[in-house]
Amino acid sequence: MPPWIWFFVVVVAVPVVFGVLADVARRWFKLRERQLDILAQQTSEQAARNSATVERLEQRVRVLERILTDRSADLAHEIERLRNEPLN
Repeated sequence: MPPWIWFFVVVVAVPVVFGVLADVARRWFKLRERQLDILAQQTSEQAARNSATVERLEQRVRVLERILTDRSADLAHEIERLRNEPLN
């Protein structure tokens, strides 16, 4: 090969190829960063929804516990009242 071709390859072709590859890599990293930002936002929104759901479920459990404990006391009182009541 003539020396001018080697000069062209070293001075022009190699830097152009590396420049294109560097640009592709930069764009890929930027795309990946955007994807991760979107994923983080979606995860945050889902965590907020889950937190609200857990709060509502905890409130319902507290109500059910109160109903059960109140009725248990009433039920125990009713059993004792019936136990002390004479049969016909």
